Amino acid sequence: MTDNQEPILNKDEHTAAQSQFLKLKHWQWWLLVAINIFFLIAGQSAAVLLGRFYYDKGGNSKWMATLVQTVAFPILCIPLFLLPSSQESSTSSASPSIRILALIYLFLGLLIAGDNMLYSTGLLYLSASTYSLVCASQLAFNAIFSYFINSQKFTSLILNSVVVLSFSAALIAVNDDSDSPSGVSEWKYIIGFVCTLGASAIYSLLLSLMQLSFQKFIKKETFNVVLEMQIFTSLVATCVSIIGLFASGEWKTLHGEISSFVSGRVSYIMTLVWTAVCWQVCSVGVVGLIFLVSSLFSNVISTVALAVSPIAAVVVFHDKMNGVKVISLLMAFWGFGCYIYQSYLDDSKVRREQHHVIETTHHDSSC
Repeated sequence: MTDNQEPILNKDEHTAAQSQFLKLKHWQWWLLVAINIFFLIAGQSAAVLLGRFYYDKGGNSKWMATLVQTVAFPILCIPLFLLPSSQESSTSSASPSIRILALIYLFLGLLIAGDNMLYSTGLLYLSASTYSLVCASQLAFNAIFSYFINSQKFTSLILNSVVVLSFSAALIAVNDDSDSPSGVSEWKYIIGFVCTLGASAIYSLLLSLMQLSFQKFIKKETFNVVLEMQIFTSLVATCVSIIGLFASGEWKTLHGEISSFVSGRVSYIMTLVWTAVCWQVCSVGVVGLIFLVSSLFSNVISTVALAVSPIAAVVVFHDKMNGVKVISLLMAFWGFGCYIYQSYLDDSKVRREQHHVIETTHHDSSC
């Protein structure tokens, strides 16, 4: 938590929520963080590549591609039931009513479903590498929404990150030599770019709204609460995706889609299954980093994963990595670096202040 962000918990609540980590050694905590980073990067990169594979081999249902992003949410029930519930502080605020929680989960779930639909449309009309580079703009959107919704302050480094990442995505948009899947017209390419950019904005908005929900309504951020939010919002998003699949009539084409899938029926089913599993592995990493560090840090690592996908796409799908894409990728890394450095400066400032408070307290007690 940086000094640019409003703390979600007060001191007593934060201590209670994090007490189970006080027994961990420093290297153990970093090991947990590293494991969750791996889950996020590996899960997201693999899911994007499998989604592109689904389209390349004959899949054409945007609602099916949307559904697999949340349908495997029951996997998250395993850690929810196995892990012990966190002990709440006696000073913690009363839990919100079921009605308020239901409204929060319903609204965020609808937003997630729409966001996933935009992502699916973007991946249909863009190559995996172009798609991932455009998604890098989500960090810039995150800074903007955090400023207006979560009262995060803008610094020169964050502003530089926003500008650089925006230009990075814009380079891809105006790149005349951008490769796109076969049969995709220039107009569909533009639609794919706009949908992906919109999805990145909505994803960042979702993180800010989740943080706002913790601050104003739930007022606690334990691992169980974060898992519950992930599960129930995914349940809503899955229901919306299923309704969309049947309402759009795409379900009628699924049988022919399976039969005409280039790699065969088994490959079709396994592609969808592993795509769903990979998205949930990714969500476990997202949830874990939100709990261990912060939602902002989770989004930063997600942006790093977007830089891995183009490299993997070049190897797996032989996507073209032309000069504009290389420049865009370097700009994305630069914007990410500025963001990380600002977070490092904020964290160092907080640590110095905490160290000063401890020294002052120790001096007063000795006197």
